[in-house]
Amino acid sequence: MFGFRSDGKKVKNIDPFMKIVPHIMFHRNDAMVMKTEEIDCEMLDKYILQKRKTEKIKVDYMDIIIASFVRVISTRPKLNRFIVNGRIYKRNNIQLSFVIKKRLEDVYEETAIKLSFDGTESIYDVIEKINQELKKNKGKQKKNATDHLAKVLTKGPNFMIKGMVRFFMWLDKHGMLPKSIIDVSPFHTSVFLVNSRSIKMSQVYHHIYNFGTTGQFVSMGKEQYKPIITNPNKKEFTVKKIMELGMVVDERICDGLYNSLSLKELHRVLANPNELDEKNQNVIKDED
Repeated sequence: MFGFRSDGKKVKNIDPFMKIVPHIMFHRNDAMVMKTEEIDCEMLDKYILQKRKTEKIKVDYMDIIIASFVRVISTRPKLNRFIVNGRIYKRNNIQLSFVIKKRLEDVYEETAIKLSFDGTESIYDVIEKINQELKKNKGKQKKNATDHLAKVLTKGPNFMIKGMVRFFMWLDKHGMLPKSIIDVSPFHTSVFLVNSRSIKMSQVYHHIYNFGTTGQFVSMGKEQYKPIITNPNKKEFTVKKIMELGMVVDERICDGLYNSLSLKELHRVLANPNELDEKNQNVIKDED
């Protein structure tokens, strides 16, 4: 309350223009900026093959994407800010949410998973966390804290569900939503990731939820082969395997240049995935 929250601290030293923006665009769906990023899969495939051959470790695109976002956010901390009630906050840790299908069949339910990181993690740490959570949540009978909360909220009639959700949103707006709910809410996260390629779909632009604090929504699309121009003067091109990321960001958390340089850093990390093998010793704190 009064600007204090359990999941972040209010940013005090803000550029005047950025400070007024949340009062012009009240909601996240007012402030969504959408972009497609094309990821060259060549180095990712080499890295995955190397891990399987030399270390007998199974790594997939999603592992690399999650580890890369954790690494980039750890060095570009403004990406980890969020807006609530016109105030800008810096998040206490890096969090990433995603939804899994308990089995790839229509009759099986979905569940949401949220992982927390401090930014120092190597890809081995990231994979271990992902596998632990997947093991806990795979299977029709298994329920996590998010599932239990959803079940409690949906026990009553429709008008009660609507009233309860609006009450939670009001509590969140004023910094009074209990930490126990924030901790299990997948909507209070740095990045919400959807793996569209796992269901053979191309990338999508997914809206950012107004409930919660999500600053970025990223969709991984099914890879495809595309012609890439290598020499425009001689009209030369090659064909490469490309995975598209559909990215939707809340433009209120940082300016366009900061976002642009952050995307360049993401591409640099994905082009050099071997650096994810080492723990990150260069975490940058958000000092306003």
